[in-house]
Amino acid sequence: MQTELTKSGLNPANFSGTVDAKPVQMYVLTNSKGAEATVINYGAKIVSLCVPDRDGKLTDIVLGHNNLDEYLNSEEPYFGAVCGRTGNRIANGKFTLDGVTYQLAINNGPNNLHGGIKGFNAVVWNAKQTDSQTLELTYLAKDGEEGFPGNLNVKITYTLTDENSFDIDYEATTDIATIVNLTNHSYFNLSGEGDPSVYDHSLKVFSREYLPTDDTAIPYGKPESVVGTPFDFLMPHAIGERIEEDFQQLQFGKGYDHTFILEKNMPGDFALALECYSPKTGIVMDIYTTEPGVQLYTGNWMTGNFEGKHGHRYPMRAAVCFETQHYPDSINKPEYPSVVLRPGETFKSRTAHKFTVKK
Repeated sequence: MQTELTKSGLNPANFSGTVDAKPVQMYVLTNSKGAEATVINYGAKIVSLCVPDRDGKLTDIVLGHNNLDEYLNSEEPYFGAVCGRTGNRIANGKFTLDGVTYQLAINNGPNNLHGGIKGFNAVVWNAKQTDSQTLELTYLAKDGEEGFPGNLNVKITYTLTDENSFDIDYEATTDIATIVNLTNHSYFNLSGEGDPSVYDHSLKVFSREYLPTDDTAIPYGKPESVVGTPFDFLMPHAIGERIEEDFQQLQFGKGYDHTFILEKNMPGDFALALECYSPKTGIVMDIYTTEPGVQLYTGNWMTGNFEGKHGHRYPMRAAVCFETQHYPDSINKPEYPSVVLRPGETFKSRTAHKFTVKK
């Protein structure tokens, strides 16, 4: 019997397998409007996300792969994945908590990135699809895993709402003081995955300050105003409009790879962070989050060397990532919002991607 293909044209059977002696499979979420999201429990990865364009045609707007094997061997290990236990970078992979110094793996220049060698993007999560629109994923990161303290119980809930919003809810608890900074690393192209560039995407970010970094992508500490710089998205600008400007921060990141400090009435408010729009499809993505920052990454290190879904190649800047999160290297910068989680506390975070169209 032939397996029915997803609306994104993928065969769920190609995502079934075993990793670390645990079963992996694809889960399909659909809503009353006909939108569809597919997720695999390896890395909690969003494989496809199909939403209607201005003509009502379903468009897959996230980059990814055709099968599990491609994910296991990908040049882009973070496609659609949850990054943790700490997303983004920790300087020199080192931090001190309650008088104890911890040394983590160095896996990005001189720094620790996205939880280390085998972060949450590369583990198998326990999955339970509670209904056609909701998937719950859980994982126990054991004390000492990737060098972090504490047994960390993590739960992620993906929901595809009837309002065409893809929502991510994170929760975590620990038995020993630890650090947590969870994010999703989907690579978006609102013109459709396989479109070669996001330069034409219009972007507005509700942020008056960003975090300049050194040449290893670690923030200096102090935020700077976006005004008068290529980082000013207070009014909509095309992503490609200023990306090649002679500006040191863009040279350090080979483009945008920086945290924007989001405007909030109160810390933790669930508020609109940004609006992104493709003039080709008319698809608008509004991202709301409880997080204090969003990392804007414009796919500067993508090569196009491999084939993604349906034989599409993904060259440099064929996608944009919006990683809602706490700031990079927060544990080493006490002036930043804290990423420390202690026993008896519950880490909670929420991000929603709401899709509409402009005619």
